[in-house]
Amino acid sequence: MRKANDKSLKEAIEQMLNVYKIKRRYDETAIVSAWPDLVGKSVANRTKELFIKDKKLFLRIESSVIKNELIMMRQQIIKKINDDAKTELVADIVFL
Repeated sequence: MRKANDKSLKEAIEQMLNVYKIKRRYDETAIVSAWPDLVGKSVANRTKELFIKDKKLFLRIESSVIKNELIMMRQQIIKKINDDAKTELVADIVFL
């Protein structure tokens, strides 16, 4: 029998992330770790640097061909990331 103030583990973790104001950082880290699933292993293997700061995804790609492909697919990548995070986590992509 559940009591009125009982919470599921998921709810408790989400509440903790919100209270300590680290939910956004947690979501950013999850996107960085899910990068190979979002863009594929071949692109992820050529990604040298990847981080999110101020709603901008910063990427360093070693292949100019893949970099140009990603530039053309910029809006699709942003949509895929935000859909995966269920919030607007990234507004722009900056290629280093």
